[in-house]
Amino acid sequence: MGEWVGVAIALASSSLGGTAAAITRYLVGGADPVLLAILRWGIGFLSLLPCALLLGVRWPQRPDWPAVALLGICFFGLFFILYNIAVSYTTAARASLALATLPLHTMVVGAILGVERLTVRKIIGVGIAVLGVTAALAVGLAQSPPGAWRGELIMTGAVFCMAFYNVLSRPLMQRSSALGFLTAGMGAGAAVLVLAGLAKGSFAALDHFTTAQWIAGIYLGIGGGALAFILWVMALARATPTRVANTMTVNPIAATLLAALLVGEPITANLLIGLIAVFAGIWIATSRAKPA
Repeated sequence: MGEWVGVAIALASSSLGGTAAAITRYLVGGADPVLLAILRWGIGFLSLLPCALLLGVRWPQRPDWPAVALLGICFFGLFFILYNIAVSYTTAARASLALATLPLHTMVVGAILGVERLTVRKIIGVGIAVLGVTAALAVGLAQSPPGAWRGELIMTGAVFCMAFYNVLSRPLMQRSSALGFLTAGMGAGAAVLVLAGLAKGSFAALDHFTTAQWIAGIYLGIGGGALAFILWVMALARATPTRVANTMTVNPIAATLLAALLVGEPITANLLIGLIAVFAGIWIATSRAKPA
């Protein structure tokens, strides 16, 4: 029962993550990838820290701080810079479809690190989902922005960052608390992003932000940043990394619907077919064959 509660929490988190992809697509014309990441995780960290202090959370143990900080920098820093670059090349829906392969990446990383065993059934599921996504993105390439394939390729590389975060974070979280682990990691990632933004001059774009862009940026930090990842680490504390990552399949649905409303992105048949392939591949990979 505890695992299914974790899955339900992860579904809510993935839905918020999908809306964040559409908001990122909306903002990407007026801000560079580093500034978008700063808005998401700087505001997210400032929202989380008072809650963590007021609740008296259990912080990571001293020996764990280097690993927590490194995971935070890799995920909240590197992953989301790559994520924002990917969304700048392609549509929110196509980027989220590539991101929906996260469960399969998580499964492979788990097998590499010896956390989960990679079976023939899992390999078949991975193959179906990857081929489905590849076919869907290739078929719709003519109707996508120029150079969209670069965005999907970058997103695929970025997903490995999140897969390693999913697999490696659980033991660290169990020795502290979900909120303490998240706040510490997000703080490390946000600090590196702010330094990168200052060096790059990314903050200058804020002078030209409209009221609508500020509202979108604040939502990106609070809804797509703090709240989405409070729910994500709560889910990881209650369910296996692969089960939690499976919920990422709702991400493209939320992204597609909101992007259609905000920036007029079309909802195409090939994206829906690709999403069905991802669902089918994940179901095959994570379900158990009935005994003969």
